[in-house]
Amino acid sequence: MELSTTISIIISLIIGVVIGRFLLQILFKKHEQSAREKAERIIKEAEQQGEHYKKQRALEAKEKFLQLKSEHEKEVNQRNNTLTQKENAARQKEQSMNSKLENLNREKGDLDNKNKKLDQLIEVNEKKKEEVELLKNQHITQLESIAGLSAEEAKEQLVSSLREEARSQAIMQIKDVVDEAKLTASKEAKKVVIQTIQRTATESAIENTVSIFNIENDEIKGRIIGREGRNIRALEAATGVEIIVDDTPEAIILSGFDPVRREIARLSLHRLVTDGRIHPARIEEVVAKTRTQIEDEIVEIGERTAIDLGIHGLHPELIRMVGRMRYRSSYGQNLLQHSREVANFAATMAAELGLNVKLAKRAGLLHDIGKVPDDNPELPHAILGMQLAEKYKEHPEVCNAIGAHHDEIEMTSMISPIVQACDAISGARPGARREVVESYIKRLKELEELALSYPGVEKTFAIQAGRELRVVVESERVSDAQSEILAADISNRIQTEMTYPGQIKVTVIRETRSVAYAK
Repeated sequence: MELSTTISIIISLIIGVVIGRFLLQILFKKHEQSAREKAERIIKEAEQQGEHYKKQRALEAKEKFLQLKSEHEKEVNQRNNTLTQKENAARQKEQSMNSKLENLNREKGDLDNKNKKLDQLIEVNEKKKEEVELLKNQHITQLESIAGLSAEEAKEQLVSSLREEARSQAIMQIKDVVDEAKLTASKEAKKVVIQTIQRTATESAIENTVSIFNIENDEIKGRIIGREGRNIRALEAATGVEIIVDDTPEAIILSGFDPVRREIARLSLHRLVTDGRIHPARIEEVVAKTRTQIEDEIVEIGERTAIDLGIHGLHPELIRMVGRMRYRSSYGQNLLQHSREVANFAATMAAELGLNVKLAKRAGLLHDIGKVPDDNPELPHAILGMQLAEKYKEHPEVCNAIGAHHDEIEMTSMISPIVQACDAISGARPGARREVVESYIKRLKELEELALSYPGVEKTFAIQAGRELRVVVESERVSDAQSEILAADISNRIQTEMTYPGQIKVTVIRETRSVAYAK
């Protein structure tokens, strides 16, 4: 029973599968037929659209061709019209030229007739001129016979009388001009000088020989002094400046006549206090670095001064000398400030007088350059400055102004008296200079140079306002016994050759150092 049921189920499934397959085949054929018809319809529509597009493009091409043909015909017509106009213009021009040529021919005929008439008039005029000349000679002969003088003699008398009259009038006019110039010259000169002074605002600052180094507290003073004063002695020996540590609160006094030394000492102290390491070896190292820094700053000051004044083309050595003026003084007046004043004064005065402003300003800045060199030869500073300017190829007028501003040489240009006058104006300002300071500094320099002239002397420092002279000698060349003899010789020479108040203590310092390196 179960087997027959299973067989019937299988047969039913087979019949279902056969019928399903047949139906699927019928369905596939219908779909295939429908797709083929749809494809044929799409192809037919595409062919119709293609034909339509082809006809449309053909119409557009035809229209474009007709348009180009019309434009070409229009252009050809325009060219033909242009050629026709040019031909007509050329024809008219040719007719105009022919007409002008005919007019010129007529004018030429008229001119020929006029020339003939003119020749006739010239002939008549020549005849009349000869007649007039004949009458003139007869008239002159009659006048000579009446006056008893020839024509040349009468002419000479007339010229002589006119010359005398002109000379007398010229002399009177010159006298009037000279009198007027004498009356107005002084007034005009004062006017130019006053305008120059008024138009240049400057400061009058007196240099002194003391600098103040401020410290935060008094504990630093002990570190600066060092054990048994070795640090302060090393500082004084390295810088040449007397360092005074007294009861003044939060301040150390640096005393020395040379501003460069004082500035080196001040900057070195600042670095040492900031760094905190203060001992003799470190002091010498810092002082050496500071001295190099000051030299660089000197060059920078010189370049900045030249730029500020609009002076270009200075030799590098002259620029360095201008920078060193910052640390020099003239009768207590700062030399750089004084030279800047003179440069500005000279430029203003040269402009008022219509002279070369640039040369005047250049000469004003360099006029005291002879005071700067470290070596001080037996020459006036004006002559030394002129020689330096000539050495570094400055303009001859600038060199003459430098050399002549104290009348050491003859002035050869208008700039020289201007620089001389401006130098006097700057130095004559109330409070600008102080003679006592200048003579004091000169005495200290002479004191140092006297000791430096001995063999074996390495450095000399005048300290304590010139009351003590410290002489540092080379230990290899000067022995201890020779140091005592040297101190006595220097003191005897100071007594015989120099004038000074009070007494001067001469201290000769001889130091021996042994250095070795562990490697």
